[in-house]
Amino acid sequence: MPHIAKYEVIEEIGHGGMATVWRAHDPRLSRDVAIKVIHRHLRDSAEIAHRFFVEAKAVAKLRHPNIVEVYDVSSPEDEEQYLVEELVRGRSLRKILETHGALPVEVAVNIALELLGALSHAHAAGVIHRDIKPENVLIEHTPPRADAGKDAAACGADAAGERVKVKLTDFGIAKLLDSQGMTSTGQVLGSPAHMAPEQIEGGEVDARADVFGTGVLLYECLVGHLPFEGSNPAQVLRRVLEGTYAAAEHERPTVGKIWSKLLDRALSRNMDGRFQDANFMREALSEELRRLNLATGPNVSTSGTASGSIGAGNGRREIEAWFDDPEGYSAKYETALIARLCDLARASRARGDAVAAASDYNRALAYAPHDKALLRIVSTMHRSEARRRMAKRLVPMVLAAIVCGTLAFFAARAFKTAPAVSLDNPAPSATSVGRVAVVPVDEALPAASAPAGHNRATPVAASARVPAAPHPGGGASGTGQASGSAAQGSKAPAARDIVFRSLVPQFGVKVAVDSELPADAEVGAHVTLDGQQHVLTFTCAQDACESKTRVVSAGEGSVELDVSLNIKPATLVVQGDPSTSYTIQEQPTVVLRSGVPSRVPMRGAKTSVHVLELPSGRSEAVTLVAGQQVEVLFTASGEAP
Repeated sequence: MPHIAKYEVIEEIGHGGMATVWRAHDPRLSRDVAIKVIHRHLRDSAEIAHRFFVEAKAVAKLRHPNIVEVYDVSSPEDEEQYLVEELVRGRSLRKILETHGALPVEVAVNIALELLGALSHAHAAGVIHRDIKPENVLIEHTPPRADAGKDAAACGADAAGERVKVKLTDFGIAKLLDSQGMTSTGQVLGSPAHMAPEQIEGGEVDARADVFGTGVLLYECLVGHLPFEGSNPAQVLRRVLEGTYAAAEHERPTVGKIWSKLLDRALSRNMDGRFQDANFMREALSEELRRLNLATGPNVSTSGTASGSIGAGNGRREIEAWFDDPEGYSAKYETALIARLCDLARASRARGDAVAAASDYNRALAYAPHDKALLRIVSTMHRSEARRRMAKRLVPMVLAAIVCGTLAFFAARAFKTAPAVSLDNPAPSATSVGRVAVVPVDEALPAASAPAGHNRATPVAASARVPAAPHPGGGASGTGQASGSAAQGSKAPAARDIVFRSLVPQFGVKVAVDSELPADAEVGAHVTLDGQQHVLTFTCAQDACESKTRVVSAGEGSVELDVSLNIKPATLVVQGDPSTSYTIQEQPTVVLRSGVPSRVPMRGAKTSVHVLELPSGRSEAVTLVAGQQVEVLFTASGEAP
């Protein structure tokens, strides 16, 4: 432990690339504090030490309930270089995500609103954080007391939400916007997956870089993984620069189109395409929460509306309610959200806004994919939309047909005196060839209407211009086409094939049609369905993937599908020396700490990796399983396992 005058150092509570954080006691003021001590191998660097003091100078002038307060800073002559901060007795958002995975959507949005409030204050003071990530967000939650209900009743509804605090920390690489900017232009500082493109390219950085970082953080909270991923930092940086990521609504359908579009704006590669500052993004998120006006907190009435409503600006109550009981909250939250989305969709549909109605109905269906009432509504809307699109395509064709019919009428009158062509010995002139060429194959007359001995020259000539499909009984011929057209007139029930053009992962994918039992899906295989709308649900064997639902609209003809499922990450827990770091040999960017569950991206249901102890180089082999937790044990050096 470091020796720091005026403070009693108690224990290590955090470790980063720049400093170690210790819990200490200040006997003068009788309070515990957090002391960030710069690493010994860095404090001799003038540039790093200078940047450390920049953090103190930048944050010291910020006073906001969502920003960790700075109390003291070391002097240049002190043996240790340190920063004394407010002690937040909680966990980082990173540890919360590692424990719970993706958060309830509106809870995650409310956490983002707390951070955007802090950033708005910092931006007004000319400070850009430049490193917004879950590791730099601390959440302190105090569990409710047994008599909390009586206190809440005595103090009123405003007592709710006071037991949770969301704090933004680590302005260590902040850039002052005034003329005394302390970080040199062109430096690339920060975490690759959270950095804005202009930050990577060494361009000018302003408030929109923090908007981008908040978008990355919110995407991870909503979806469960980062938008920009790669096997090494170079791949991650390239994808950030290219703006390559999957839409949140495709990765997790319960996110919905509206939140996904707001994320797309925050993650715009072009600075001008983003929210212009934290206030603009905060207002856009708040507007959607006000539209939802969803109440799930402890003060909700049976009617579903109360002072605990998310949309009424009481998001901290929702965060608190989720921390109090994550499983119980999620069940009530989903029930209330489905009902609210359906109410909003019905209202949108009543005023003729089909796009807004479809957005809300589709999100509700993502939460309840087997709800028959919802399925019927969504199916009806899809059919209506399909008819509308078909009508838009047919109008030009009908107009063209009218024009062509008019031209054909006048052309027929012009050629009515032309010599007739013998049916027994057709020797078509240029005129008769022209007549034959414009007759579509599917408009050929039924066989019974042709005179005896007629060789049906018209459909045969037309088929020479349009390649014939193989006939079920053998080769493709004009006769086969004619009989197909005759059969077409019988209005037999339409049948069509759903073909799987590509599958990710390539093995183990299963598909269920509507509510039937799932069956294996393979590339090139097909499922035969009727012409009605159907819901296909894709999963993986051994529950290794996140499920996805695809709606096949009513219609005819084969449909080709590309299906890509996200493989669930594995959870790896290293049991070893708490003061030692560990990594995965096959994924060197993954940093592991003893006793801390870490989510490891997977490319298949199972994979074997080697966990390395740093710096000794000892390794242990372990098999990771998608969606499951495994442990690997490192004994002390020289001990038997």
